[in-house]
Amino acid sequence: MEQRRTAIITGAGSGIGHALAHVLAGRGIDIIGVGRSREPLEALKAELAGIAEVAIVTADISADDAPAQAVKAAIDNFGRLDYLVNNAGVGKPFPVDETSDEVLDYFLGVHLRAPFRFCREALSAMGDGGAIVNVASTFAVIGGLRGGAYSAAKTGLIGLSKHMAAQYGPRGIRTNVVAPGVLETPMTAYAWDNAVFRRMNFDMTPLNRTGTAEDAAQAIAFLLSDEARFITGQVLVVDGGWSSTKYLAPHAVTAVPVDSQ
Repeated sequence: MEQRRTAIITGAGSGIGHALAHVLAGRGIDIIGVGRSREPLEALKAELAGIAEVAIVTADISADDAPAQAVKAAIDNFGRLDYLVNNAGVGKPFPVDETSDEVLDYFLGVHLRAPFRFCREALSAMGDGGAIVNVASTFAVIGGLRGGAYSAAKTGLIGLSKHMAAQYGPRGIRTNVVAPGVLETPMTAYAWDNAVFRRMNFDMTPLNRTGTAEDAAQAIAFLLSDEARFITGQVLVVDGGWSSTKYLAPHAVTAVPVDSQ
């Protein structure tokens, strides 16, 4: 009988990470859930009881010992590590001229330094057939307002992933990127009712619905799976066509300017 595979998911307690844990569990994959708060991870474990095993690692991903804790949990609980998904992140970025050194270090630390270190640690335990997906953003593939350190870090994550695809492909380890657009997750909740935000995102998306964490989770699961076994070094954008088209909703053409409302 083939041994079950295992996946480390950072930010597993909510949003894309939470949705991904459910998708992977349904495919027979056990989970090492990493997050700052234990309560949502315990809830995830309860939700997946009888479907998949969940090992919990309560840690700030930026902490120096977080990657080692996660990989150790995989080996101690499951005896192997097959997949890594660097998903955890923070929102509310600032333009460059409004970004202090402290904010710069924070965004680079969470979105680039921490994934780099998780990748490095995971490589010590992964073998042929391993796969890594780093979660970037549409603002890593196009220019966008207020990106600042967030965009810089996410773009760096794409560069890291392409390097790793070349460097570790001969070991049978694939590395890809999923770049979500604006999805309905807790990280974007603060802006969801903002008129400018809605026009910038919803009125310029060809598909006639909003994106969800499940949409990104399904894309990540595909890139981890054997169905994607000859795919590496790629960026899969999940944004309903927002970044690849010049769409404008018919009602937006004659809409009253936001600043006049």
